[in-house]
Amino acid sequence: MRTLHMDEKYLLGIDVGGTSVKIGLFTESGQQKEKWSIATNKDNNGEHVLEDIARSILTKWNEHGLSAADVKGAGIGVPGFVDVKKGMIQFAVNIGWVDYPVASILSDFLQIPVVLDNDANLAAAGEYWQGAGNDAADVLLLTLGTGVGGGVIVNGDILHGVSDMAGEIGHVTVVPRNGAPCNCGKTGCLETVSSATGMVRMAEAEAVKHPDSMLYIKKQQTPLTAQILFECAAACDETAAAVVDQSMHYLGMAAGNAANVLNPQRIVIGGGVSAAGEQLLTPLRSHYAVHALPRVADHTSFATAELGNDAGIIGAAWLAKHKAASGGL
Repeated sequence: MRTLHMDEKYLLGIDVGGTSVKIGLFTESGQQKEKWSIATNKDNNGEHVLEDIARSILTKWNEHGLSAADVKGAGIGVPGFVDVKKGMIQFAVNIGWVDYPVASILSDFLQIPVVLDNDANLAAAGEYWQGAGNDAADVLLLTLGTGVGGGVIVNGDILHGVSDMAGEIGHVTVVPRNGAPCNCGKTGCLETVSSATGMVRMAEAEAVKHPDSMLYIKKQQTPLTAQILFECAAACDETAAAVVDQSMHYLGMAAGNAANVLNPQRIVIGGGVSAAGEQLLTPLRSHYAVHALPRVADHTSFATAELGNDAGIIGAAWLAKHKAASGGL
């Protein structure tokens, strides 16, 4: 049953992942009416994914007595390099899409405007709209998970850059010599030392060097994870604490240098590693202060992300609200 005012329309927020697609139905004011997910069918290079999404959405519309006329538009976030103006994903490694016109295909299925953006950008937009950055006009989001993602909000809008690559802070070089190889083809990227994967790699190497450490003992019992690393550090294991500090040194360096360029009001840390909370933020603030100009650092606050897995669909709904009528421009 409808609960909208007559002058208000719905928004759709869609977050495409390699395993599942999350979908949310929102009012224009941002109230979430319903959310659900479907499996990502990656058969035949993901050719059925958008059809599956459309079918699922049309089913929900029928349940609520809605039609395309009731929906202002949809925002969709995808992992990979996007061409925002063309609504095209250039390469989504986890799905199989190459030069794929996501926005136009889904728009044809649903008969509503569809706007595409990178999933990290939309997570930043979600935190800006309804999460940890909702009282700041300039926000830098850093997501620490399998990799390191980033999104930049400047004066209330997503910063894209000339080729839609703004925010790729995970590929800032922080280890200029003898750095670990990164999936992007470079070496020494921030992603290799401050992602969950990078932290675990460093923890495993240091555990072998320090067989008297708690980290080494844990390694003999179970595969190391970022969570185990932080637990050992919290238990005052010097080896684990040193790994955390080293990782935050690199993250603070990258964040400080980015802040010297962007001068953000809020830096939000998201992704699975952000669950460490102050145990992560305390050393990060310390290293950030070394690299950020004092006036920049004095006007920046840190926070952990608040929206969790909903950040992407909320940011996608924000995208639909503000960009659907203009085709994302």
